[in-house]
Amino acid sequence: MALPTLCIFDEPSVGMAPLLVEQSFHVLSQLRDEGITVLLIEQNVQKSLEIADRGYVLQNGRVVLEGDRELLESSELVGQAYLGL
Repeated sequence: MALPTLCIFDEPSVGMAPLLVEQSFHVLSQLRDEGITVLLIEQNVQKSLEIADRGYVLQNGRVVLEGDRELLESSELVGQAYLGL
């Protein structure tokens, strides 16, 4: 763990209080800003998109949408299924 180039996180916010979720995503942002690749598997789409450069949306184990943050934020699929729009 001396000089990692990749860190993988699977649902790091599950069961956390909102303040801890904020702090956790702040740490993830810092890792990204330090040049460490962060692979994040997360259902909290809003928080994830705040720090993502690129994302993939899975349904039933298949990629149904992929793209950069702007594409995912503007997607009707993401808005309806994950953001309640």
